Amino acid sequence: MTRYWNQGFFPAVIVLVAINLRPVLASLSPLLDVIQHDTGLSDTDAGLLTTLPVALMGLCLLCGSRLRSLIGERNGITAGLGLIGLAGLGRWVWPHAAVMMATAILGGVGIAIVQAFMPSVIRRQAGARTANLMGLYSTGIMGGALISSVTSPWIAQAFGWPTALGLWSFLAVLGLAAWGKWPVSVNARRVPLREQSLYRVPRAWLLLSFFGLGTGAYTLVLAWLPPFYTHLGWSAQAAGMLLGGVTCAEVFAGIVVAFWIHHCPDRRIALFGAIGALLAGLLCLCLTPLTLVWPAAVLAGLGIGALFPLSLIIAMDHGEQAADAGAIAEFVQGGGYVIAALLPLMAGILRQTLTDLTPAWWLMAGLCLVMMLMAVRFQPQDWISFPS
Repeated sequence: MTRYWNQGFFPAVIVLVAINLRPVLASLSPLLDVIQHDTGLSDTDAGLLTTLPVALMGLCLLCGSRLRSLIGERNGITAGLGLIGLAGLGRWVWPHAAVMMATAILGGVGIAIVQAFMPSVIRRQAGARTANLMGLYSTGIMGGALISSVTSPWIAQAFGWPTALGLWSFLAVLGLAAWGKWPVSVNARRVPLREQSLYRVPRAWLLLSFFGLGTGAYTLVLAWLPPFYTHLGWSAQAAGMLLGGVTCAEVFAGIVVAFWIHHCPDRRIALFGAIGALLAGLLCLCLTPLTLVWPAAVLAGLGIGALFPLSLIIAMDHGEQAADAGAIAEFVQGGGYVIAALLPLMAGILRQTLTDLTPAWWLMAGLCLVMMLMAVRFQPQDWISFPS
């Protein structure tokens, strides 16, 4: 490991880049009611504000190898952070419905580029500590969601919702400054190995589907948990604090995964615990959303927070080399985010049609049972390298 690892510089870079990957989404949901009122967005349109960037994450990740060949990892991550910053700035300066949609696309592309390149950078730099740093990376992502979801309603109350959405551009500036200090050797343009062969590997599709459903739980809660409770009479600030509570649990779970996962060669133990916690939280939302609100938030957060890094770690376990692991991660995230993008949109349609989000929670609870059946197949002895 290089001296940068020993000094803690590379982990710091990971965190400062990662915290930029969710404020574009997480700052929206506590303010969604007032944004809809001021811009005229319908519930379906509001669902698209999450669906569009998440779907674009997937589509861009599927093109990650071509982007890497064209611009390299250093330039790509720099460009991605720049696009995220511009998306926040656009919402701050031009707070209109069309701009909200356009910045959802811009931010989604920026997030996708960063998420396409960071796993392979981490794998190459971290070596045997990849699982730990992937846990740190996912924790940084959730930390950005925590900060933005909790503070945005208070900023909006003082300065208006455009400011609350736009201030997060300054995080992109910090991320760019940290990334700019990283050694230029990571700018190598590699051609990822055997991407096309992944389409012929059933295990690759299983990993993709598992990641998509787990991330779908995250996007669903991120987009619609605060509006669910404002509909029940909560203030935007209280709903933002609730989403912050979910995200705190996610961060805690991510930290536990980062520091404990190397003791767990059979990842299924952790997977079943994570899915079980998520399922319990969703059932609380379905059955007694007001009485068991905080148990629901904590349980769902623990499940989501563990599932995100675990899904990536399991996918990357299948690659013998850093190039293989990066290609697998891009494939799994690419298709997975497309799946995950559907759930917020479906919830928006349900809310507009039924004026109730409870059916969306029931749907996700059923998908948790599907994920448990998938997780049974992730036996360590069956993990294979993909063919050349």
